[in-house]
Amino acid sequence: MDRNSITGIVLIMGMLLGYQYFFAPKEVPEVKAKAVTQKAIIPKDTAKLVTIDSSIKQEQIFTLENKDIIVKVSSKGAKLVSVQLKNYKSYANFNVGKSDGLYLYNAASDEFSVELPTAAGKVKISNLDFTGVQSGNKVSFTGALANGQAISSSYVLPEAGFLVDYQLDAKSVALTGGDYFIHWKEQVHQTEKDITEERKATINYLLTEDEEFDYLSENPSSVTNENLDQSTKWISFKKKYFLTGLIPQGFTFKSAALTATPNLTDSVNIKTLDAQIIASAQDLAAGKSNFTFYFGPNDYSIVNKVEAPNFGKNVKLSYDFLLPITKYIFVPLFGFLESLFSNYGLLIVVLVLIIKTALLPLTYKSYVSMAKTRILAPEIAAIKEKIGDDAARVQQETMKLYGEVGVNPLSGCIPVLATMPVLMAVFMLFPNLINLRQESFLWANDLSTYDSFLNLPFNIPFYGSHVSLFCLLMTVSQLAYGYYNNQITPDQPGQPINMKMMAYVTPVIFMFVMNSFPAGLSFYYFVSNLVTIGQQLAIRKFVNEDKIKALLDENRKKIAAGGGPKKSKFSQYLQTQLKTMEEQQKTTAKNPKKK
Repeated sequence: MDRNSITGIVLIMGMLLGYQYFFAPKEVPEVKAKAVTQKAIIPKDTAKLVTIDSSIKQEQIFTLENKDIIVKVSSKGAKLVSVQLKNYKSYANFNVGKSDGLYLYNAASDEFSVELPTAAGKVKISNLDFTGVQSGNKVSFTGALANGQAISSSYVLPEAGFLVDYQLDAKSVALTGGDYFIHWKEQVHQTEKDITEERKATINYLLTEDEEFDYLSENPSSVTNENLDQSTKWISFKKKYFLTGLIPQGFTFKSAALTATPNLTDSVNIKTLDAQIIASAQDLAAGKSNFTFYFGPNDYSIVNKVEAPNFGKNVKLSYDFLLPITKYIFVPLFGFLESLFSNYGLLIVVLVLIIKTALLPLTYKSYVSMAKTRILAPEIAAIKEKIGDDAARVQQETMKLYGEVGVNPLSGCIPVLATMPVLMAVFMLFPNLINLRQESFLWANDLSTYDSFLNLPFNIPFYGSHVSLFCLLMTVSQLAYGYYNNQITPDQPGQPINMKMMAYVTPVIFMFVMNSFPAGLSFYYFVSNLVTIGQQLAIRKFVNEDKIKALLDENRKKIAAGGGPKKSKFSQYLQTQLKTMEEQQKTTAKNPKKK
């Protein structure tokens, strides 16, 4: 590849850094966010909350278990006590070899409660005393109110999977008012290596109108909130690699106030996710009161099968315009390779080989374009020497030369631009791919996070306090690639940017950007760079530049005689524009403005 290749890399960097700058979460003042949320959702008459003496019966804990999760519920309030994933571990436990499961819900810090409006006041179900009966993986609760009224609920856990069915029956309760209140709160605990990444935990939701998916900003340092004044089909708390979701069955939430609060000084409860939800009491009275909880990994192959509209969007596969590439190429291909390889380092190598082989025709075309430019370099240098520092005339004469020999100046740029979506899709997918979580390769014990080959006793701005060896290898391979290209790419006169220098600057910038990115992503780019260099060397042996030069000379003769390859519209347009600029410069020179 020639300078167009480097231009492509610069464009990628610009897009990615531009995305971070323009679309990154903006800081929201914490006090203001809390005030708005409370105003939007907290009932004014909470002082009338009915309290029930729940010390009458001894608390009973019931356990529901399948091959994937363990769910514990209590007769005190018929509430969730804990939810534990059996086949996943926190990074801290994984790092020291412990096999303890990972908790996604714990009543000691989390809350799920329902508050009903009754004639006697507001009744918080978690304050009631229930009688529970378990049959297999189903627990049924019954709690008594005054005047013969009763509330019942049940939890059902299927034989496999991460869904928990929750049913609330309050048809015998005399409800007043049009709404009831659900409070769902979770304290996010650190389960991964990078705490800053985990503080990007957010709240996702699907609006009923047009089934529009949206989410709170993933800001790791400032409070974010949203007051939803329209119906919502589901709400979920999304962490780095895990998800808890609340899906109403047969009805929708009327409104909700959502808040995500990073706890920057707390290393245990690192972020608070809070959803205060309003639902219709008429739906509840009519028996529309079934919910489905999802407690599990944020794995696209699992989440996408949940029977809720667009629930698969909880997995951030890619930017929307790259989603077809990620969804229909990378995800199926990755899944297929997983069935063949248990070593994820080897899997990434094979993935690179498949992708680079598919893109080989574009690489070949780009190299041939570079060879044509290299052959024309002496003539372009002669134009520069003849004209001097008039950049517009140099460009015009260069375009004229391209036209004389039938060279399309875009023929080398288009192949590079065509590969950019693949590079960007990988850049987005790998940091969100739970498949790499706690998979080791060489010195990296977890490919889903950065490899700390060396921990520094100080912090380097924009870089961090560790050295990622895979990131360094990626940088060195990119520098080697840039050096190789610079040796075979002729100087381009009139360029406002020294593209040969950018071949060395860009990799260093990316080293700072990607030092804390997943080791799997850095390894992918490292292998990709090596394969690209290998392809370039192989193509060079098959491309006969003498034949290309003879072809250009033949084109020159045919075009001069009125035949030969037809000029591209872009070449004609660019040449016309350059000629217009030259005429304007001549006119300005003849008629200078008087001071």
